[in-house]
This record gives sequence, C-alpha cells and structure tokens, in this order.
Amino acid sequence: MTKTSSLRHPEKAHKPANQSPRKPPWIRVKAPTSRTFGETRQIVRDHGLHTVCEEAACPNIGECWSRRHATVMILGDVCTRACAFCNVATGRPDAVNPHEPENVGRMAAEMGLKHMVITSVDRDDLDDGGADQFVHCIERVRALSPATTVEVLVPDFRGKDGALEAVVAAAPDVFNHNLETVPRLYPAIRPGARYDHSVGLLGRAKALDPGAFTKSGIMVGLGEDRSEVLQVMDDLRSAGVDFLTIGQYLQPTPKHAGVARFVTPDEFDDYRRLALARGFLMVASSPLTRSSYHADRDFDELRRARQVRLAEPQAAL
Repeated sequence: MTKTSSLRHPEKAHKPANQSPRKPPWIRVKAPTSRTFGETRQIVRDHGLHTVCEEAACPNIGECWSRRHATVMILGDVCTRACAFCNVATGRPDAVNPHEPENVGRMAAEMGLKHMVITSVDRDDLDDGGADQFVHCIERVRALSPATTVEVLVPDFRGKDGALEAVVAAAPDVFNHNLETVPRLYPAIRPGARYDHSVGLLGRAKALDPGAFTKSGIMVGLGEDRSEVLQVMDDLRSAGVDFLTIGQYLQPTPKHAGVARFVTPDEFDDYRRLALARGFLMVASSPLTRSSYHADRDFDELRRARQVRLAEPQAAL
C-alpha cells in the first residue's frame, strides 16, 4: 500500500467515527495567504521534499511558512505505523531516496535557514530504522549551509541496535523525540511504541552527548489527567530532557482518536509554570504549540537559558 492508494489510512477505514467537541475560539487560525507562504511551498516542491507541516496537517503552517520555517520529513511520506492521532499516510513505504540528504542540504541553503528541523516517518522496515538517512542529512546541511543549526525529531528506533548512537554521533544541535501522550494511553494512541523505551531513548541520548540539547513533547486533551501530565514531566527530567513542549491534540479526521476536551490557555500556562519549577531549561505550552513551532526562535532562547543556568552557583547541565 502506497500513498497513491485511495485510502490514506486503510487501517482506520472500518473504524467508527469519533466525535470531537466544537473548537473553542483560541484554537482557530487564519488561512495562509502571504506570498512568502507560496514561495516556501515552491522551494519544498522544487527539491522533491516532504514536510510534516503538510502531511500532519499542522494548524501553524500558514504562520511558519510565511516566516520561511518548514520542518522537513525524510524517508518518504508513508509511515509503517498507524498511531491513532497522526495524519501521516500509513502503508508500505517506497525505497529510501539516496538523493534526499543532498536535497535537504540545498533547501537549507536556498532558504537561508538559521535553524532546520528534520523529522521522519517511522520506518520499521529498515534495518536501522532510517538512522543512516538522518546522519547523511545532518552532514549535507552542515556542508551546504554551515551557519544552519540542526534539530532532529526522531522516531523511537525500537529494535534497531546502534541507530540512536549513529544519530547522536552526527552531533545534531537538538535531539528531539516526542512521548506524545501519557503512558496509560499508549495502547490506544501510540500502540506501536512503548513509553519506557521512549523515555530511555532520551536518557541515552543525553548520556551519549551531554552537551547537546534534548527535547520532547506531549499532546493534551486525549483523556489524560493532570497528575499523569506531571508524572511525564518528572520522567523527562529524570532522563535529563532540557526542553518540553505541550500542545492541544486536534483530530485530523473522524476516524482518528477523538478530542476528549479542549484544554484552556490558563491550564497551559499552569503546566508551563509547573514544568519550569521541575528544572526544564525551557517550556513551550499553549493550545497551538507543536514540536517544531517557533523552533528557530526557541533554539536561541534555549542557549540563553543554559548560559544563565551555568552562571548560577553549583549549576549543572
């Protein structure tokens, strides 16, 4: 099954529709209209690349692309997993494109990117889970656009020995892996993954390169409770994670998991306060926060936050 199939999510075709409540005013965004948005889309097309902005139906695409900030999604546009929250197509992926790293590097250079986020579909069909492609992409960005800092948002590489080590050895400036939700909801929302493995992946990444920033994110509004979110914060801090993102889950189609509720802006502010109190260097928490939203600005703030932390008495990374 490839994306050319009439069904984007064949595994969900026979599932009943899930109702979500009406979106509150703070969720709505404007449709993209700027000239820069169109220019960004054309650059992506010219280099034959995919973006998570489009494939995952990100609500911030209009704002980000109008600022020439796009998150590249490598290893194709078909995922081998079928998470209940994700809009990326599922099925049997095509072969890995050997020219993709060069195209990613050229896109970074042409767009003059200060900071680039590279993510991917899950590729459980590959022996290394796609780690080698991440490495080549990092190398080509560094070669063709040396002023660009690189953030990777990786899959869990579950069962792929040496994959994490290879990516960390390529020295991305930010190593990101999203937990997505609380452990109780994993069987329904992220059935192909394991919560403990994902937390462990982040901890091992920090141990392998303590100087790199580590980052993770979750969605709320899927049925979790406050105490479970706080436990996720504690688990991530135990793994040494520097940067936490928290955003509202939005249902891509009626066949995906429904929204249990819309978390209020005040609750997001409270989560941010509680996370900072736990020692995260930085926290982005708002209804429209996504893992790569404002990633370029956030990286500058993240570096400043570390400098402040290091200047404090008895500071530690």
